[in-house]
Amino acid sequence: MRELAGIVALLAGLWLTAAEAGFRTPESLVRNVYAYYGEGAPELSRGLPRDDATARQFFDPPLRQAWSAPRTEPYDFLVQSPSWKLGPVAIAILRKEYDKTYVAANFDNHGRPVTLNFILVNGPEGWLITDVESPHDSLRMFLEQFRN
Repeated sequence: MRELAGIVALLAGLWLTAAEAGFRTPESLVRNVYAYYGEGAPELSRGLPRDDATARQFFDPPLRQAWSAPRTEPYDFLVQSPSWKLGPVAIAILRKEYDKTYVAANFDNHGRPVTLNFILVNGPEGWLITDVESPHDSLRMFLEQFRN
């Protein structure tokens, strides 16, 4: 009986760890990114946090360290501006290609239209961001450029 209880506890712990990482659908991942750019509670209105826990939850391993590393950036890449007042965020799957899914996020920031394409991968941790593309740049290149 103890062995069974131990196995159940172990599986529950593994499930919670996996649930803390990625997301169940590509759309839910992108929706949760922009939940941090609202006008609600202060902890949800400062942009996507740069801590290790957030990096593990949202990004694939190669991008995690770059996301949480100290740097001085001229603007927040995920809203393409140093400040934000976002309109509704439209999310649509553009295409699925091998192990990647491309998801478009369209919104207005201070009345200016913004379109970003999220490149997502689905692994044992759930859906995670492997890169984000703007018309002029990618999140990986942006973070590398402004690395301290």
